[in-house]
Amino acid sequence: MKEKKDLNYIANLEKAIAKKYGEIAIKNPASFWNKEKEKEYLEQLKELQRERDDYYEEKIEANGFFMTKKLVNRKESESCSICNNYVLRSEDDMYMTKYQCCYLCYIKHREMEKHFDERTESG
Repeated sequence: MKEKKDLNYIANLEKAIAKKYGEIAIKNPASFWNKEKEKEYLEQLKELQRERDDYYEEKIEANGFFMTKKLVNRKESESCSICNNYVLRSEDDMYMTKYQCCYLCYIKHREMEKHFDERTESG
C-alpha cells in the first residue's frame, strides 16, 4: 500500500537543510536555467562533437589494424633510418628528432663513429 506523505516532516526537513547549507540547497536546479545558458550548453555540445569527430577521423587498414590516417603517416615517418624499426619508446623521440635514428642505433653507430674519429685524429 502507498504510504501517506507527511508534509510537515518534509517542510521541517527542508528548513533544516536550508539552515545548515543555505537557501540554495533547497532550490530546484531548473530555476537557475535560462535561454542563454541553454544556448551556451548547446554550443559546448557542438564543440565537443567537433573534437570527437577530429579524433575519430577516417580510418584505414594498416598491417591488419584500422588506424587513423594521421597515425599511420606519423608512424611511417618515425621509423629509424638505420634499423628501419618503428620508434615507439618516448626516449627515442629526441634521437629521432636530432639524429633520425633510434637510441640503440645512435649508441651503436654514431658513438662508434665518433670514437673512431677521435682515435684517427690522435693517432
